Amino acid sequence: MPEPYGDSYQSTYSTPKQKVSKERPWLHLSLFIITFITSTIAGVQWTSANPGPYELKELLLGLPYSISIMLMISFHEFGHYFAAKFHKVKSTLPFYIPFPPIPYFINFGTMGAVIRTRSRIFTKQAMFDIGVTGPIAGFIFCIALLIYGFTNVPGIEYITNIHPDYLTPEYGKEGLALVFGDSILFSFFKWVFVEPGQFFPPMTEIYHYPYLCVGWFGLFITSMNMIPVGQLDGGHISYSMFGEQNHYKISVIAFIAMFIFGIVGLIDGLLELNYGIGWSGWLFWALILYFVIKLKHPPVPDSNELDSRRKLVGYFSFFIFLISFSPMPIMLTLPN
Repeated sequence: MPEPYGDSYQSTYSTPKQKVSKERPWLHLSLFIITFITSTIAGVQWTSANPGPYELKELLLGLPYSISIMLMISFHEFGHYFAAKFHKVKSTLPFYIPFPPIPYFINFGTMGAVIRTRSRIFTKQAMFDIGVTGPIAGFIFCIALLIYGFTNVPGIEYITNIHPDYLTPEYGKEGLALVFGDSILFSFFKWVFVEPGQFFPPMTEIYHYPYLCVGWFGLFITSMNMIPVGQLDGGHISYSMFGEQNHYKISVIAFIAMFIFGIVGLIDGLLELNYGIGWSGWLFWALILYFVIKLKHPPVPDSNELDSRRKLVGYFSFFIFLISFSPMPIMLTLPN
């Protein structure tokens, strides 16, 4: 199963003139419903470790996960959408992207969502506002979701119902373990909300807890989109703040760093060195950025600088990137 695609949250804002097509609300609604269904099934798989098939009452167990992830996606995309409307930039409603939850694969039931603009953006202010509102809106939702998740962690009986052998010495001694990587913010929440001696699931079991899982995933996707490359959200912000030439330099440096980190992770995995350095997924993401999204940002015909207030918001958005970023977000590790 493919790893989650952060680019599914990217929106293309600066586009050449094109024919304005009619709105198709039925298409957006249909994709929303299908994505909700695939996410619900994925939620049952994540929380129960049951590959299916499922009865209706079992599908209800996936609702906390699917409702959370659909809200997270919607907060992000409608942040972009309403900013575009504010600046009178024509844009579509979000196209939700379902992904069939194939058993035994790393799958979140969706590849996110995307909006498309139907008119060019002529000012850096508009480009900045449209680019920054999505990540900030999604981040705020993730904060609320994680606080709820950390303060409502069920007792250890929850995980023993899923894995009856969880407390035995043999648990985890066979097969691969799926590990979600920590971020600064996730670690900070553990420090704040988890009392000494209180049971809290290890990062090998976080995916069984829907609010923690979606909150973690939201931070991961936010950080991927905030990488200052091309037409990612971080690229829009970087271009608007630092100009075309500086943005391209930053974009190239970020690409090289991801490429090297991905190669190191790939070698570490193939040779089973187990140094825990790098992540092969960054190589895949770097290639997507280079060949599909591109490193350069389309020009915006505006030489004016952003005001100080927007620059402050821009620096805050990159702070969000730093505390949300996980160098090795998804790992499959051998038993000790």
